[in-house]
Amino acid sequence: MLGLTSEEAEKRLRAHGPNALPERPPPPFWRKALRQLQNPLVYLLLFAFALEFSLWFYEGGRGVPLEAVVILAILLLNALLGAFQEKRSEEALRRLKALAEPSVWVLRDGKFRRLSARGLVPGDVVRLEAGDRVPADGVLLEGSGLLVDESVLTGESVPVEKGVGEEVFAGTLVVRGRALMEVSRTGLSSAMGRIAHLLAGMEEERTPLEKRLEAFGRRVARWVFLLAFLLAFLGFLVEGFSTKVLLFAVALAVAAVPEGLPAVLTLALALGVERMARRKAVVRRLAAVEALGSVTVIATDKTGTLTENRMAVERVVGPDLEGALLAMVLCNDADPVTGAGDPLELGLLRYAIARGLDVGALRKAHPRLSERPFDSAWKFMRVTTPLGSFLKGAPEALIPRLNLSEGEKRRLLEEAEAYAQEGYRVLALAFGEGEREEGLRFLGFVLLLDPPRPEVPEAVARVLRAGVRVVMVTGDHPATARAIAQRVGIPVKVLATGEDLEALSDEELLKVDVFARVRPEQKLRIVEVLQKAGEVVAMTGDGVNDAPALKRADVGVAMGQRGSDVAREVADLVLLDDNFATIVAAIEEGRSIYENIQKFLRFLFSTNLSEVLVVALGMVFAALWGLRDEAGHLLLPLTAVQILWINLVTDGLPALALALDRNPGVLSRPPRPKESPLLDPPSVHFILLTGSVKGGVALLLLALLPGLVGLKGAQSATFHFMAIGQLFFAYAARHTDLRPLPNPYLHGAVVLGLAVQVLVGALFPGALEAVPLPMGAWLGVLLAALFAWGLAEAVDRAVWKRGAAYAPPR
Repeated sequence: MLGLTSEEAEKRLRAHGPNALPERPPPPFWRKALRQLQNPLVYLLLFAFALEFSLWFYEGGRGVPLEAVVILAILLLNALLGAFQEKRSEEALRRLKALAEPSVWVLRDGKFRRLSARGLVPGDVVRLEAGDRVPADGVLLEGSGLLVDESVLTGESVPVEKGVGEEVFAGTLVVRGRALMEVSRTGLSSAMGRIAHLLAGMEEERTPLEKRLEAFGRRVARWVFLLAFLLAFLGFLVEGFSTKVLLFAVALAVAAVPEGLPAVLTLALALGVERMARRKAVVRRLAAVEALGSVTVIATDKTGTLTENRMAVERVVGPDLEGALLAMVLCNDADPVTGAGDPLELGLLRYAIARGLDVGALRKAHPRLSERPFDSAWKFMRVTTPLGSFLKGAPEALIPRLNLSEGEKRRLLEEAEAYAQEGYRVLALAFGEGEREEGLRFLGFVLLLDPPRPEVPEAVARVLRAGVRVVMVTGDHPATARAIAQRVGIPVKVLATGEDLEALSDEELLKVDVFARVRPEQKLRIVEVLQKAGEVVAMTGDGVNDAPALKRADVGVAMGQRGSDVAREVADLVLLDDNFATIVAAIEEGRSIYENIQKFLRFLFSTNLSEVLVVALGMVFAALWGLRDEAGHLLLPLTAVQILWINLVTDGLPALALALDRNPGVLSRPPRPKESPLLDPPSVHFILLTGSVKGGVALLLLALLPGLVGLKGAQSATFHFMAIGQLFFAYAARHTDLRPLPNPYLHGAVVLGLAVQVLVGALFPGALEAVPLPMGAWLGVLLAALFAWGLAEAVDRAVWKRGAAYAPPR
């Protein structure tokens, strides 16, 4: 059997198209931009634009309606920026989706190759194993004991047994056995293609974090609108009905509410999960990002996650070494030529080949007559040939089936236990006449070593320092599990087996550090008991039966290399390298993303609070002191155009740059509570104090400068101070008790904002409803901004010095 050639497969791929369901094309850029305008806050700006333009037209259309033009320009710039951010987020998530696409073993050019399921074409020969999702419709060429769950198509919950010549369908799940399948239909032509329209119509659900931010924004908006109404009412009392006052109140409402927050959040999440992908962790659901920062327990598998998954046979011991080698070759599904198969079975074949056995010739000389695939329920595999039955499996599963006295069986079990305590994984081999599975003859023990990954001890130490407990959950022998746990640094005070688990109470289970000989279905209880105790659980898994536990865990972690398709489908996180250190890296990135979200929340709300204080108190003082401009209107501390300018130029870019911060120290403190507020007490105190500092300095300028540069000059200087000071405040907002790495994006955003503010203010002040300032006034503005920044940094250090006092007890 040679399969298709690469050239023929390429030709058929062009003819039939990719093996994928049609995806809804992304909306065009103009529609993304238009969607940014579908916001109640934007409706207020549109109303203000229409009002200003109508009044200008009514008054004869003389000159340029400056405020209307500025409002329209800001609306367009915001729409374009939001559309660009959405486009970039979509591209990042599309790249992640490509990484998470399933791959299959395909026979091409006479060799099995691991290829993307998207590239399958009719005529391809595909290898199927337990846990695989059937990638296309096809007909079985060979295999036995294949059990397929077709509930996704038929609704029947009972798996169906399939034999040679029978058809299997795309989207169904291989529950047990192995087989070779010839692809007959792909993509839209497959059975799954018939329900493609249902999948295409599914809407992606927003993450809990996005929902919390939306609710948070609505609460803030209500208070801001109330303040805007009160200011408008006060202005009308002093001025009478005035469009200036109305526009000002609307602009204040828009400036005080961070309407760019959803776009910044989306970009922060998208770029964060892209960073995770570069560290070999693919996020399948954005909701997992929030949960990662709160993980308190990692329940991890051993093989391949803590260890190298490089099963090397150290030696074979027993009474019949020749028979043991024969069993290692015949009772084995792996292919030594292509490397397809379980790492343990490939290790057995490498050992046999090194001792001169010809795997292909032996399998041809002794073909399979029947088989019983390995299953976690019975813990062994049987293959029957003309010679008889060869069995391999766990010592405690096969030794009781041997034709030996109870004393000899007990001695063999003790021998296996002794090997396991040395850190070996022990496999028993046996032989029976015909298809017998009882009264067997013992062939020997295979002693395998799977050494710990060299980077795992340091990763375990880091995550333990971060306040996250590590629990091992494995199907291996208890002694082997204990030895590996101790070698990688997992504290082992209590060890329990799957049998022990049945008798343990929930309180006793919580004290267990290592679970050995655990059946996959028992993982679900472990997860549920930990969650009931208030833990946030990340659970690893790779098999079909791991799916319920992965789905139930707060963060389900599937193995990308050896994991089954169904495990990857239900998981929140897929490890491309199956490495425990990658889980730790993902937790670090998850905490960092949440940290950055809090940074731009602190930045946006502290600066918005200072604007509100300046506008509200400045308007009250102007009304009390009778301050008016040349036209006789009440002198407002900032005009509507100036507020909107500050909101666009000095809010947007620094907030985006804060989303790119790196926080290497996030693993030096305990995890945050799962339901912790978006703004914790230190952040709230930071916002109140720094917002008041900046607002106070601005009001001081507004009071002191009229005697030097006039009323309009004082208003202009206050405007420039608010804009420049806001840029500097981005640095104070990013400082926490953990000092982040330098952020060149933030430096660039601040320099660019500063340059634009100074150039426009000096060369085109009228465009911002300001007046030219002398060099001395500009110097005073800069010194005031630096002074306010210094006070903010002092407040920052004082707040975070007390940060430990806010940390909730665990």
